[in-house]
Amino acid sequence: MSSAHSLSSPPPPSAPPVSRQEEASVFHLETYLTEPRRPETRRLRSFSSPPDTGQRVSTFSSASFTSLSSSSCCQKPPPAPPPVASPPPAPPVGTLVEVADTMSEQPDPDDAASEASERDIYMRFMKCHKCYDIIPTSSKLVVFDTTLQVKKAFFALVANGVRAAPLWESKKQSFVGMLTITDFINILTRYYKSPMVQIYELEEHKIETWRELYLQETFKPLVHISPDASVFEAVHSLIKNKIHRLPVIDPVSGNALYILTHKRILKFLQLFVCEMPMPAFMKQTLEELSVGTYTNIAYIHPDTPLITALSVFTHRRVSALPVVDHHGKVVDIYSKFDVINLAAEKTYNNLDVTVTQALRHRSQYFEGVMKCNKLETLETIVDRIVKAEVHRLVVVDEESRIVGIVSLSDILQALVLTPAGLGRKESLPLS
Repeated sequence: MSSAHSLSSPPPPSAPPVSRQEEASVFHLETYLTEPRRPETRRLRSFSSPPDTGQRVSTFSSASFTSLSSSSCCQKPPPAPPPVASPPPAPPVGTLVEVADTMSEQPDPDDAASEASERDIYMRFMKCHKCYDIIPTSSKLVVFDTTLQVKKAFFALVANGVRAAPLWESKKQSFVGMLTITDFINILTRYYKSPMVQIYELEEHKIETWRELYLQETFKPLVHISPDASVFEAVHSLIKNKIHRLPVIDPVSGNALYILTHKRILKFLQLFVCEMPMPAFMKQTLEELSVGTYTNIAYIHPDTPLITALSVFTHRRVSALPVVDHHGKVVDIYSKFDVINLAAEKTYNNLDVTVTQALRHRSQYFEGVMKCNKLETLETIVDRIVKAEVHRLVVVDEESRIVGIVSLSDILQALVLTPAGLGRKESLPLS
């Protein structure tokens, strides 16, 4: 496609081959026991995608939508390898024995400090890694031009299996926002009348028209982050701004490199958790740590009309709604991602059907509602949510009645920000 070059600079030259010895990442535990100086960026192999030569960027504009295969290769530039320090000479054997004897006679005064420092070890781990480290070797990034029709954009999300796309405005020659499933829901709830009336705004509006109408009073600049920013900054930005996707944009070239999510960050942390000392709070329960939401929980019933469920999404600003029967038991869950099936099945013109009827269109791979108990430890919860690759767990009692919700945002807050002394509304201190 001819317009792809306007969205990204020409791909940089291929990186020289890296030997297996250099590629292996070595995790030095002592690095995280005290506040470290940030090391040089080291390339970490992605465990969630196969190795590849570079990133595939699909760009859609109003003139080129007919070919959904347009792509350009945008290779991620490799970072410079970190300097390798030579190991210190080993002390004489006699010295080691003498130190050991001294330690056995007197308690180590650093033990208490070391134990206390474990509390914020995840925070320090994330401060020592850049967003660049999380970007997989190969990934798909779909970009929409703002002159593209809204309907075609949502169909493209479905066709490419992605949940969101950065928006490129040719006039400004920059990224101006994101198009997500939330936009699809907002359009449906705003303009749906009945099954007999076609949603003209969805069929005819361009993305730029929708943005002008919807963002008249709520316009905010695109929240994004540099690949050189720390992962800690990314976590703080996601939670502080109450967003689920954070575009990584190169400040020099202006290229969009990746879209960071809570799930990707937590999975990255999980790769190294077994090599770090476990903070004591990981053995505490959800109830003891007050992790999750337990009051004013948004939920729906199996016979709730779909248009009502969509309205709850927009008014309560939640990403999923537990489906609860009239005895209070959790029987299913309807998430924002399920709404995209309306575009895939082209059934968005009839939103008077019940949630149960709408969920029949869901993927056959759905394995049921992932649940937990508030008396389970945070360690158990993190392990379950990462392995299940879901965005939240429904907290239930012994009889499967709904008690609360624990989201990825709640977990990252507990693991990273709370130990750093940052609440959900607090800002990073100026450095």
